[in-house]
Amino acid sequence: MSVNLHGILTALIAPFAHDGSLDETALKNLVERSIAGGVNGLVTCGSTGEFSAMTHEERKRVVEVVVEAAAGRVPVVAQTGATTAREAIELTRHAEQVGADVVMIVTPYYEPISIEETVDYLKTVSASVSLPVMLYNIPPATGINLDPALVERLVTEIPNVRYIKDSSGNMEQALQMIHHLGDKIETYIGWDVLTLAGLLEGAAGIVAGAANVVPRELADVYAAVQDNDLVKARALWNKVYPVIDGLLTEPFIPAIKAALKIQGEDFGQPRLPIHPASEETTERIKGLLGQLAEAAASAKN
Repeated sequence: MSVNLHGILTALIAPFAHDGSLDETALKNLVERSIAGGVNGLVTCGSTGEFSAMTHEERKRVVEVVVEAAAGRVPVVAQTGATTAREAIELTRHAEQVGADVVMIVTPYYEPISIEETVDYLKTVSASVSLPVMLYNIPPATGINLDPALVERLVTEIPNVRYIKDSSGNMEQALQMIHHLGDKIETYIGWDVLTLAGLLEGAAGIVAGAANVVPRELADVYAAVQDNDLVKARALWNKVYPVIDGLLTEPFIPAIKAALKIQGEDFGQPRLPIHPASEETTERIKGLLGQLAEAAASAKN
């Protein structure tokens, strides 16, 4: 179960063609964009990747395309959770078979389940493969919070749990996992605006939807932290933060796709019922990206 997972992981969007179908060519281009931008890994079929709007077979195909396109250059994390253990097991085994490096398992959503049912689900799905497992904590979507006490239990009872993506937005909780459970599990922050704070506190990395838009900028922040150059890390972060904050204060998936289109990369629209970004939102994001470009140009002069 050896995998060099660390740093900035792009939570890949799902590119759709104008007829609404999965655009595999665009997905390959998106992989190249992230890797060229210096990210350290790719996450497929996460929340930013609209997994809940895709069919079972589409989810499988996304993993296949990304693994093939990455070609071993960076690790690929496949989000394989589902509303039933049966479906999650099938997706998880498929991810292992096609070459994913890690599986990320979100807990079931929609139907409320108990803590014991959550533990049983995670045990059952994790046991179906030999790959390292990343827990996916996103309480607003699942109704279950994987707090530090529960995470410690899961790490103890499930041998291949190695990582957690914490998308709770609760920095205090993330700090407890980083500082109290750091010898048992590696914590990845899944709330983009907490990138610098998380890295400085010792998070293993960041899973960022914003890395679709600003991969190089986030990779540079991570590199500066690794070099213990806090002054440089803060300066870099101060430049990119307004863009990330702007993306998060809008409906996130439409904002990411609008930002990419502004940058000259058309990856289609979100699937209904999610609407495309409004003209007002698009103009706001365009302004923020323009400010970032101006700051970058100024730094070169």
